[in-house]
This record gives sequence, structure tokens and C-alpha cells, in this order.
Amino acid sequence: MISEQTRAAEVLDRLERDGLAVLPDFVQGETLGAMQRAFESRLERMRWNNFDGYERTERYRLNVQDVLTLEQGFVSTAIHPLVKEVLRAYLGSSYQLVEAKGWRSVATRRVFHGWHGDSWYDKTKVSGIPREVKLGVYLTDVQTGAFRYLRGSHRQHQTRDWKNHEIENFNQDDISVVTGPAGTAFLFDTSGIHGQSWPILEPRHAVFYNYHDPSIPLQEEDIAGGRYHPLMLNAAFLGGLTAEDQFILGFGNKTHFHPDFRRKPRHEGLQRWQDSVLKKKIVADETLQRVGLRLRRILR
Repeated sequence: MISEQTRAAEVLDRLERDGLAVLPDFVQGETLGAMQRAFESRLERMRWNNFDGYERTERYRLNVQDVLTLEQGFVSTAIHPLVKEVLRAYLGSSYQLVEAKGWRSVATRRVFHGWHGDSWYDKTKVSGIPREVKLGVYLTDVQTGAFRYLRGSHRQHQTRDWKNHEIENFNQDDISVVTGPAGTAFLFDTSGIHGQSWPILEPRHAVFYNYHDPSIPLQEEDIAGGRYHPLMLNAAFLGGLTAEDQFILGFGNKTHFHPDFRRKPRHEGLQRWQDSVLKKKIVADETLQRVGLRLRRILR
């Protein structure tokens, strides 16, 4: 049986060499089942008013934010010993988990999530390409709409979007398509060229954890959007954490905490209309309740 230390060394080697390391059956059993059920509970309806749910900012993805609040397994996966050992060696001791979210990719034949390297740092203030790694976890079986990665492309180009015709200039044998059953996970250097394949013939549920050094200056777009704000955590899942776990989860780190932050609103007209309709519904319910009480008094 391969020791955890040997396994971590092999994963690190693949990450250094290819920019991608696949972890089959990484989440299993009841842990996986509980994570699937918790994730699906957020997909029943859109987040609105006094109930939680998914966010929809684009046509083909339903976003589930702050997955660390949903179920113990999401936290345990984020700070899994194998993940910590590999990231400690690849990113250094200052890395933290800066984002934890997932989404349902809706079935479609349209290309909506093309090839790219993740842009997140301020290129005017940072020299070179800072390291960032994501851990992806499938919560459904994935055969179509799978994650794709151009092996060896990490740390070679400044991050940007790539056109399909540009990808044709690379060796196509270097493209890995990560299919697999629910519980399959993969670590990847986000500077490498990657994206979701198409067509998507069945909905895909996936969670992505984002790790980098939070002291690296962020691009203005992410600052304005409030991305990489301190993690939302559930106290019920935080028992038994080590000092390293607490550091990785950002305990006490206010680097990206912005007091009185206000995200620029979208669809303001629709939001005002919804608020107006809800207010009218509440008034109507109160009126019907009063009428009902009076009728019951009269009948008595």
C-alpha cells in the first residue's frame, strides 16, 4: 500500500510537471453523500428574501456560494492532509484558502466557458506569475462537460482568455480531459490553460477551492466585486482545527475585509419590482388574516 507521504510526493510531481494532478475517489462514502445532499439543497430555488439558494449571474451556471457553511465534508476536504502537504510544498507556507464555491453547469451544446488561464493578480504590481492552485471536486458523475487542461502550459504565459484556434497550435496529446465518477478530485495550477469542455449533455455539479497567498495584490476587477472576501464559515464544523488549519482558513486575516462594502447592484429595476410585489403580498396576507379573525368572531 502506498504511504500518504509517497502519494503526496507523486501528486506534487505531477503538479510541478503537468500543472494538473487527478485524485480518483478522493471523496467517498457518506462524506460524499452528505456533501451531495447539502449542495443539492441550495439548488432547489434561487437565493431570495428569507431563504438561501443559488445565485444566477449567467445563463448556463447556477452558483452555490460559501460551501464551507453547508456540510462538514466541504471543510474536511479543503484541509485534507494530502492537499495541505502538496500545497505547502508547491505554494509555500503563506498560502490560504481564499474561495470555496461550486456550481451546476446546465446541459447545453453552447461554448460558454472557453479556454483561459485564471486572472486574479494585479499585473501592474506583480512581477512574474504568482502561484495559485485550485482543488476541483465532482459531486456528480462527469462524462461530458468535463474539466480540460493543457498539460505543461502552467507558468508559461500571462493569464488571459484563449481562442480555440490558438489552442490548435499546441500538441493536442497534451490536453487532459478529467472525466470520472462523483468524488473525483483534481489539483491544478490556475495559470495553465484550462476550461470546461462541451457539449454538456447532463448537469454537472462541481466545487472549486482556491488557494494562494492573500498578500499578493489583486486585480481591480476582483477588488470592486468583493471577491476573495474572508471565508464564510459554520461554527459547527470548526472543532478540532489545528493552528495550521486555522491559518489556511484565514482566521483573523483581514487583508481582504472591506468595511461597509457595497457590491455594485445589477438588475435594479427587477429588484425594485420584486420588492414591490412582495410588499403587496405581505399586506394582502395581513388583510386576509384580519378579515378571517373578524369572521370567526362573528360566527361565534
